[in-house]
Amino acid sequence: MRFVIQLALTNVAQETGGPFGAAVFETTTGRLVSIGVNLVVSTNCSLAHAEMVALANAQQAVGHFDLGAVGMPKLELVTSSEPCAMCYGAIPWSGVRKVLCGARAHDASAIGFDEGPKPKNWVTALKKRGIVVSRDLCRDEAVAVFQRYKKAGGDIYNARK
Repeated sequence: MRFVIQLALTNVAQETGGPFGAAVFETTTGRLVSIGVNLVVSTNCSLAHAEMVALANAQQAVGHFDLGAVGMPKLELVTSSEPCAMCYGAIPWSGVRKVLCGARAHDASAIGFDEGPKPKNWVTALKKRGIVVSRDLCRDEAVAVFQRYKKAGGDIYNARK
């Protein structure tokens, strides 16, 4: 988790994107498969959230669209914040079996980001699909990145609700 929070912090410090970082790891070995940072503003692409970038990079790295395909090691998505509505929707289709989250969605909303409509029982919904979710890992550190971004005047995009 500290690795993805550092990705988010570096993204903010270098002014290359929003205060979000993510990575895909092999669950049993901890081997890093891919990374992703938020690139929405720098790429002019609303889909370029850290989780989406990390998942796409992982699919390219393993050469398959299904990260849970037969014969593949179990993979997990580690993200500096809970997924927004879009990223939540991509998780089951990605094939990852575990999601670890730092900040809460309402922490992102507190600085102005619109996290979109997501079911209140999203953790249970993923669990029913065989995807384990762990939350609040290094949460204070992840929230500190949000605060730094806001204080620096970072773009709060898609803030319309």
